[in-house]
Amino acid sequence: MKIKMWGEILEPPKPKEKKEKTRLNTLETPVEQPQTAKESATEAMVEVIAQSGNHVKSQQIGEAELTLDQRREELLQQYKSRPLVFLEKYHNSLKPEHLAAFAHVSSDPRTQHYSKVIERRATGCTNKTRVKNHRYAALRSLQKEGGYFSEEQMRRREPLLYEQYIGQYLTDEEVLERSQEVWQEGTSEGSGGLAHLLLNTYQERLLQNRLQEEQEREDGAQEEEEEEEEEDDVRGREKEWEPSAEEKAQLREEFISQMHQRFLDGKDEDFDYSEVDENPDYDNLDIVSRDAEEKYFDEDDDEEEDDENMIE
Repeated sequence: MKIKMWGEILEPPKPKEKKEKTRLNTLETPVEQPQTAKESATEAMVEVIAQSGNHVKSQQIGEAELTLDQRREELLQQYKSRPLVFLEKYHNSLKPEHLAAFAHVSSDPRTQHYSKVIERRATGCTNKTRVKNHRYAALRSLQKEGGYFSEEQMRRREPLLYEQYIGQYLTDEEVLERSQEVWQEGTSEGSGGLAHLLLNTYQERLLQNRLQEEQEREDGAQEEEEEEEEEDDVRGREKEWEPSAEEKAQLREEFISQMHQRFLDGKDEDFDYSEVDENPDYDNLDIVSRDAEEKYFDEDDDEEEDDENMIE
């Protein structure tokens, strides 16, 4: 026992209240735990479906549409109460990274089935995008080379389309100029003068025959005589119409655009697309401008739905 001496100053005891307060503050601010893979996948999955146009809840006529927060809440409730029904209903909107949300029911055959559907769809979309990337890169490369997409080469591939957009509006001087350019192109490639002339004349004759056949086939596609008469009247008016220089330039640009799209769609019959689609050299898309790439890769919703149905 400590005896207090006369004049001795004892230190006052430390207040216990501060310790208690500090302990309480620690309890009030718990450390936030990181999300598990399942929780992250669930949150991402619910967000994707909530943002989509999926119908999530039956409503009465005239009832206000659900807000985004209400859609999230409804979807989360559906997922927690019946995860397999949820998977079956919304699997078309899900991606492989969302499958972790169904880890607790992964042994169920329905989960295994829809997981395979989702993964196959993702793989198919990846391959489809890769082919589009390759063809777009090849298109840009061929444009730079200038041969495949020269006006004369495009005319030979699609003579009727060329005639409708460009050929019928050329003057005699422009037709002569085109013939001279073809001649110069052949001689610059090392072809003999007379041999090239004969070959060019033969090819031109074949081209004109093909143009006539395609024109006749298009004319014969009309089903009724009245429709044919209306078409003749339209053509008569078209022949009387003479486009301005600006309008001719627009028609030429439209023709070139359609030829580019035909190439991208795989419709150039004499082109070996396997050399492009399966060629890893076209994986580098540095030559593709971002604006043009985004315009090309806009998907048609109906086409995507058809692809999904075929996968299933």
